[in-house]
Amino acid sequence: MSIFDNLTDAADEGTAASKQFASKTYEHTKLKVFQLSALTVSMIAKLVIIGSLASLGFIFLAISVAIALGEYFQNVALGYLSVGLGILVISLFIYLFRKVLDNQVIIKMSKIFFR
Repeated sequence: MSIFDNLTDAADEGTAASKQFASKTYEHTKLKVFQLSALTVSMIAKLVIIGSLASLGFIFLAISVAIALGEYFQNVALGYLSVGLGILVISLFIYLFRKVLDNQVIIKMSKIFFR
């Protein structure tokens, strides 16, 4: 009967170990989800804050450059037109190189996600 007792004990230990493993895996998954959600929320908050301040600064910079160019060209409308065209050209370059930007974002996010 000792062989059957040993098998029963080994089976009980195996069951306990697998329950502990499942519990620890669940806890680790919960921590990983919390970490990723906290990183996401903080990145979105930083993006909103920095993006809004940068946009505000860019608006003031564009207006001041347009006024300066208007004085240089002796025509304010021409200054605003040149700044508007400059912004459109920059937007076109960003649109053309959007795949490069996408790849950089994917690389950085994969480093965060799979570490």
